[in-house]
Amino acid sequence: MALSKLERRTRIKHRIRKIISGTAARPRLSVYRSNKEIYVQLVDDVNGVTIASVSSRDKNIKATSKVEAATAVGKSIAEKATKAGVETVAFDRNGYLYHGRVKVLADAAREAGLKF
Repeated sequence: MALSKLERRTRIKHRIRKIISGTAARPRLSVYRSNKEIYVQLVDDVNGVTIASVSSRDKNIKATSKVEAATAVGKSIAEKATKAGVETVAFDRNGYLYHGRVKVLADAAREAGLKF
């Protein structure tokens, strides 16, 4: 029997999370993509703490399209990460394909100074 979209993404997510884990020095950059918005957070899995988070729902992020919102979120999380003293991260695409809004967010974060 074929898997639903959610079941497929969950399987991929667990496969990725077996390998990727965030530390205080190199937190995990976790992306969640809904139909309307995009959310991203820096997670220290060792201590179970979220270091920084940004979403396209934030008041300072103004965008006309979802791709523009992903770009703005990527730049914003990179700025927050540098303020928190984080230079390198482990990118967690959360089971989504590295394509479209997820790729745009990652590229914007790299351009703004994050290394992954």
